[in-house]
Amino acid sequence: MSQLTRTHFETLDQDDSLAPMRNEFSLQDGLIYLDGNSLGVLPKATAAHISEVIQQQWGVDLIRSWNCHQWMQKPTELGDKVGHLVGAEAGQMLVCDTTSINIFKLAAAAVKMRPGRTKLITETGNFATDLYLLQGLAKLLGYQVQVVALPRHEVLDAIDDDTALVLLTHVHFKTGAMWDMSTVTELAQQKGALMMWDLSHSVGAMPIALDKVNADLAVGCTYKYLNGGPGSPAFVYVAKRHLSQFEQPLTGWLGHAKPFAFEDDYQGAAGIQQAMCGTPPVLANAALEVALDVMLTVDMHQVRRKSKHMGNLFIELIQQRCPWFEVGSPVSDEQRGSHVSIIHNQGYAIIQALIERNIVGDFRAPDNLRFGFTPLYLKYVDLWDTVDALVDIMTNELWNQPKFLTQNAVT
Repeated sequence: MSQLTRTHFETLDQDDSLAPMRNEFSLQDGLIYLDGNSLGVLPKATAAHISEVIQQQWGVDLIRSWNCHQWMQKPTELGDKVGHLVGAEAGQMLVCDTTSINIFKLAAAAVKMRPGRTKLITETGNFATDLYLLQGLAKLLGYQVQVVALPRHEVLDAIDDDTALVLLTHVHFKTGAMWDMSTVTELAQQKGALMMWDLSHSVGAMPIALDKVNADLAVGCTYKYLNGGPGSPAFVYVAKRHLSQFEQPLTGWLGHAKPFAFEDDYQGAAGIQQAMCGTPPVLANAALEVALDVMLTVDMHQVRRKSKHMGNLFIELIQQRCPWFEVGSPVSDEQRGSHVSIIHNQGYAIIQALIERNIVGDFRAPDNLRFGFTPLYLKYVDLWDTVDALVDIMTNELWNQPKFLTQNAVT
């Protein structure tokens, strides 16, 4: 293993074909932002577009905008744009609601499509909303949630003839460990179960091929690597072969076959439109539209190559220069998403000390320091400078101060 230097990272930046994409985003000078895996950076074009929607569409055209600016069609239009990024043909995705709500919709629909089966499977340490929504649904229906502990083969071994649904997060929110989507989907389907993927920590960071791997269902958020903004709407995917059977339980008026007929009895819309529930968030959709248009200009295979390279270099630097930490993510880039966690029992305070230096990562309890590699706006030299700061903070125990040890409400 050769000893890396800052010059090596500077050279990588000079040769980086994605470097010009950084100009599409609003980043303060001197900021090293390693938290795009939690909240992506603002695209420069977003503010002007939202201003136009506010001032002209809302301000002047008012309610006419539902028709003349096609506000009502945005969930479908944006869904198809996300579909381009995740390998889904048109007509299978909508942008709507939140990831939590969409998980409940799809999980409830899945158990109805698998009558007589009463087991829902996920893994320990999955993202909280995935666990909680399955638990809530199971309590409501009298079903069983089986949360299977690692190692991961035990999760797969637990899938049996009583399993209605398997819900897994493609890239784990803490460790960055990545499931083999094709293999797992095939195994679940061989047992007769439906497979739902949460793509929140992979969409926008790597190529995804939902149709190709024969996925059944998927959800995900748009405010991480897709840069849709805080609280931007989530997305929902139902494979076209399931749409004729799909019946989601949140039968809001916009999922009706004829919503503006205002009939007393619910009749579900055909196709993916039935996944709608409430009114589209027009301003949030406007912000997301700009972000998706930026993402659609890049080759996701190129994004993934840079992401893997950055993760590998960061791990190598940690191993060479930071003996205080254990790497908490897979070392193999074939098994790792676009973020790397390192482990320390004072992780929260260490992250706060970094943030004070304008280097923004994040912390996930109990001991994960998380660093996201967002190839469209992160520079290679940022990795070196981050580890350089970590060395100083740890060598001199600069994290051990009351202002860093007191936890904020949001970590």
